[in-house]
Amino acid sequence: MKKNKTLSRDAVANVIFYIIAVIMIILVVYPLWFVIIASFSNPADVANGEVWLWPKKLDLSGYQELFKQRMLWTSYRNTIIYTFVGTLIGLAVNIPAGYAMSRKDLAGKKWINIFYLIPMFVSGGLIPTYFVVKSFGLLNSFWVMVLPFSVSTYNIIVARTFFKSSLPETLWEAAQIDGCGTFRYFIQFALPLSKAVLAVIGLWTAVGLWNSWFNALIYIQNENLQPLQLLLRRILIANQSLLGAATGTMAQELRQLSDMMKYASIVISTLPIMCLYPFLQKYFNQGVMIGAVKE
Repeated sequence: MKKNKTLSRDAVANVIFYIIAVIMIILVVYPLWFVIIASFSNPADVANGEVWLWPKKLDLSGYQELFKQRMLWTSYRNTIIYTFVGTLIGLAVNIPAGYAMSRKDLAGKKWINIFYLIPMFVSGGLIPTYFVVKSFGLLNSFWVMVLPFSVSTYNIIVARTFFKSSLPETLWEAAQIDGCGTFRYFIQFALPLSKAVLAVIGLWTAVGLWNSWFNALIYIQNENLQPLQLLLRRILIANQSLLGAATGTMAQELRQLSDMMKYASIVISTLPIMCLYPFLQKYFNQGVMIGAVKE
């Protein structure tokens, strides 16, 4: 009898947990779904609150106006290249640094930790950083988007924690007996066993680069090098300026078109990341807990 009561309590608890989980999923997914359907809906229907689960009347005016921008595909290409190259550079910089800092025999380990931690809390400031970037000849160039800010202290700490907690010291000792050096051990043993942290740091870096626009605003003047996010920002600001100068019916039409372009911009700018995430989700779930491991 007592066992049946325990089972019934567990069943009730499971039902409650499932209900909470479904509510949380709806709260997270519905805003994304609303943006998607709103981008394909008539602006008047969205403004009147008549769009809930699917478009009441199909309208592609937001996408049509965006696709009229001559620099859209160039900016899209730039963002893809920045994200791909920047992610590779980020992994090449942060993963080896995290592995080196996880080694007990690293000389000056304490001071190296301090060296990496200080910039995490104290920034040099925008103007000094600008002059540093300028002195290296990176202004208005492709490399300014992927090189100067590739080092991430947080990613290094996550990688260091992963290597310390996931790679047994006995594996390194066995490799040494077989004549394996540090570099060879890192390439042949550590990296193949680190798919989770590679996927997580790669995803974090890619998302950051994909959404980046401020660095391009400061360091890039050439329109042919601007990323997608900066172009969309300029388009939306230009629309707001036109909206402020219009009156009457024209102002209402411009406001609706501006809203449609906002929704379309969100869909266009987030679609690749949304498509990429499901393939890396299992690694992402593992990697989120890496930083929680107590050293």
